[in-house]
Amino acid sequence: MTEKELYQALGDLTKNKEDWRNSIPDVVTLLENQSSKITAKTLWLLGEMGLQYPEEIEPYVGRIALFLDSHEALLQERALNALGRIGRGRFASIEPYLDKMVSLARDENPKVRLAFIWASENIATNTPDAYAQRLPLFADLLHDSDDKVRMEAPEMFRVMGKRRPQIVVPYLSILQELSENDSNPVVRIHCAGAIRITSTQLK
Repeated sequence: MTEKELYQALGDLTKNKEDWRNSIPDVVTLLENQSSKITAKTLWLLGEMGLQYPEEIEPYVGRIALFLDSHEALLQERALNALGRIGRGRFASIEPYLDKMVSLARDENPKVRLAFIWASENIATNTPDAYAQRLPLFADLLHDSDDKVRMEAPEMFRVMGKRRPQIVVPYLSILQELSENDSNPVVRIHCAGAIRITSTQLK
C-alpha cells in the first residue's frame, strides 16, 4: 500500500470498532513503518484499542512506550496519548512507564507537555491515587509559558477534585487567583470549573 492508502485503511479501521480486537497484532506491526505520519496514526489507534481491550493490548505496551524516547515530538505526543488511554483501561499495564511519562511534563516542546496532561487526566479518571503526590507538577503547569498547556492544566485538578477532593484543597487558592485574574479566558473558566467540582465533592 502507498502511505495514502495505508493511512486511509487505518482511518477506516478506527471507525470499525467491531474489528479492533482481532486487528491489534496487525496494527502493532505498523509501528515499524518508516512514515512518521503512519506511526503517529498507529499509536493513536492502539491507544483507543487499548482502552477497549486492555488485556489484548498489554503485550505490546512496551513497544508503544519506546516512542516516549523518540526524537520526533509528534511520536512522543502520540505515545503519551496511547499510554493515557491504555492506562485508563488498565493502569497496571502502563505503571512501569509512568515515571518516564511524568518526566515529559518538563519537555521543551509544549505539545509534548500538553499530551502529558491529557494522558494524565485519562489515567487519573480511574486511578487518581497514582497522582496523589504529583499535583505540584500540575500546579507548575498552571503557569506554563504556553497558553494551551495552561488551558489544559486546570482540567487535571477538575479530574482529581471529583475523585480525591481533599488532595486538591491546597491548590484552591492558586486556582481561585487564576480564575479571577488570568489573562486567558479559558484558563479562568477551567480553573473555576475545577474549584466548583472540588467544592461540590467536599460537601
